[in-house]
Amino acid sequence: MKKKLLVLVLSAVMAVGMMSGCGAKSDTSDGEAKVEQEASSKEDKKEETPKCELEDGTYTAEFKTDSGMFHVNEANDGKGTLTVKDGKMTIHVSLHSKHIVNLFVGKAKDAKKDGAELLEPTTDTVTYSNGDTEEVYGFDIPVPELDKEFDVALIGTKGVWYDHKVSVTDPVKVEE
Repeated sequence: MKKKLLVLVLSAVMAVGMMSGCGAKSDTSDGEAKVEQEASSKEDKKEETPKCELEDGTYTAEFKTDSGMFHVNEANDGKGTLTVKDGKMTIHVSLHSKHIVNLFVGKAKDAKKDGAELLEPTTDTVTYSNGDTEEVYGFDIPVPELDKEFDVALIGTKGVWYDHKVSVTDPVKVEE
C-alpha cells in the first residue's frame, strides 16, 4: 500500500514538474523564438489543409447550423448541393428568406475587415410540398472539410454580423 502511494505521489510531482517547464524561458532571444514559432505555425497550417476524399462531381449533403434562424430552407430537407472540383468543395444552400445578405467563411470580426471576401447571394426559387414557390437567397459556401464544424459569419438586413458554426455531412453522389 505504501509503495502504491509513493508511486502515485512521485507521478504527481513529475507531472507538475513537466507542466511547469512549459512556461520556462528558452536560451534563444525573443526574436529567434518568435521566428521559430511562426515557422512551426506555418508548417502546422500546411498539415491542417485537408485532402478531399470525394471524386469530382455533384452530391447532395446535409448542411447543419447552430441556429434556428440560419438554416437551409425547409423545402430542401436540410440539404444543399455539394460540388467537388479539383479537390475543392463548395456547397450551395438555399436559405429560408432574403434576410441574410452576405456570408463570410470565418469569424465576424474578420468579416468586418477591409478586403474581406464576402459571399454574395444568389436568388433561388424553392418549391414547397404543397406546390407553392418562393424566391429566397442562396449561397455557395466553400467547405474546408466534411464532418467537421467550421465558422461562418453572416450579416442580415439590420447590418449586424453574427458568428455561427456549420458542418457539411453525409454526401451522396447525384447520378448524372
